Amino acid sequence: MAQPIANSSAGLRKDAIGLREALFQGITDMAPGAAIAASIPAGAAIAGGSLPLSVVFALVACLLTASSVAELARNIPAAGGLATYAAQGLHNVIGFLVAWGYVLVGVLIPPLVLLQLGFTTATTINGEWSAYPADLWWPWTVLGALIVMAAGLYGIRTSARLGTVLGIFEVAVFVVLAVFLIFHAGNANTLSVFGTGHTPDNGGISAVITGSIFTILAFGGFEGATPLAEETRNPRRTIRLAVLGATLSIGVLYIFTTYAVDVAFGPDKFAGFSASGADSWEGMARSLYGLFWILVFLAIVNSTVANANAGVNVSTRTAYAMGRIGVFPYALARLGLRHRAPYVSVLAVTVATIAVALGLGFAYDPVTAFAMTGTGIVILLVAIYIIANVTCIAYFLRRRRDQFNVFLHVVVPILGIVAFTPAWLAAAGLPVFSFITTLSPPLSYAGPAVAIWMGLGILYLIWLLVRHPARVAEVSRVHLDEPGEQAKPASPVEVTPA
Repeated sequence: MAQPIANSSAGLRKDAIGLREALFQGITDMAPGAAIAASIPAGAAIAGGSLPLSVVFALVACLLTASSVAELARNIPAAGGLATYAAQGLHNVIGFLVAWGYVLVGVLIPPLVLLQLGFTTATTINGEWSAYPADLWWPWTVLGALIVMAAGLYGIRTSARLGTVLGIFEVAVFVVLAVFLIFHAGNANTLSVFGTGHTPDNGGISAVITGSIFTILAFGGFEGATPLAEETRNPRRTIRLAVLGATLSIGVLYIFTTYAVDVAFGPDKFAGFSASGADSWEGMARSLYGLFWILVFLAIVNSTVANANAGVNVSTRTAYAMGRIGVFPYALARLGLRHRAPYVSVLAVTVATIAVALGLGFAYDPVTAFAMTGTGIVILLVAIYIIANVTCIAYFLRRRRDQFNVFLHVVVPILGIVAFTPAWLAAAGLPVFSFITTLSPPLSYAGPAVAIWMGLGILYLIWLLVRHPARVAEVSRVHLDEPGEQAKPASPVEVTPA
């Protein structure tokens, strides 16, 4: 029988992971393998052989927001992550809406990448063995969801260590292949790809900047360690280092690998590089290094599972944090007695993952479903990043004047807002700038779907403010014990021997 918590010791498992696991939570939340193979090449059609410079611009833009998030993480160690930050720095209402949106982001990440797992695996097997149907993608998606669910039910130590192992493998494969490609390029190696001379149709700096907007999307998830604060040793230091470390290390990886494939493929024809076929990472590995393509394929598959695992960690910890204070159903905060994992949240996210992936995948096709889901994630996530920058300014002006630094807490966040605004407009398909095109159906459905979700959140928030205003006020609470204090639970969270 479930029993109410008597004290805070029955919460999430404290000190369960360290910097390594927190770092790879952020790294795998960015899905570097899948991003290198698919997301970043999307900018090649615009920036051409100057794409490495676009990646440099994207890294700088993301480091700005990562700095803001890291500054907040140093002061607010909470499983609520960005939601708690917004509640502390801006208002409890904003914090709730960030939680509402961020949970959806975390819920959509697993179906997004597991759809990619499904169609990538099915297509690859069909290419090697034609008897296998190319459209039989869904068993791989379901299998990936079950693997991630099992890791989640075994607790943060298991899921974080799984992410660490998978993350090391996918990074290692692309680093080794990039080194091979640089040697293959030989005398063709050139730093000119970090200039504007290889853009299609002499697009110049405008093409580079436009390409960087799409490249920014490959960094989505750099803040993935923040919801693990209550399970991390020395969270004020560890989470801050994990956020900055994940952003910088993967940014360097993106620059290195993009440079390698650019010079090996040929900068002046790089606009034709793609995510699949002969003119892709897997295609080049096949043609140049024979069976090495298998490792590239496995790295992409590995990346999808690792990213799904990270997404489940993010969504379940945020749902747990909101469930224990009652703004989400209390059941989402139930913990297994043995592994102290929020098992109800894990099971709910698994059901949602399979439902979204199969629902959209069969209604359209897995590739279209992947694009639709990704568009919705970006609309929400980039908006939350912009709010995080605003939060940084407000929090240090209002609550931490003793730490206030004009550069870190005003200049950097403002630059982060400026950098991410065009990316949000591009994802939403709002043609404010000349390089933004209006999205066509079914991708254009993502914007209204997100708007409906947030509208429902606002209606639910109004109900909470009328019936249970104290619960909304709890969004800003940092439940991790402060030195010399014994935190007390705000809600009847339960621990079940599961």
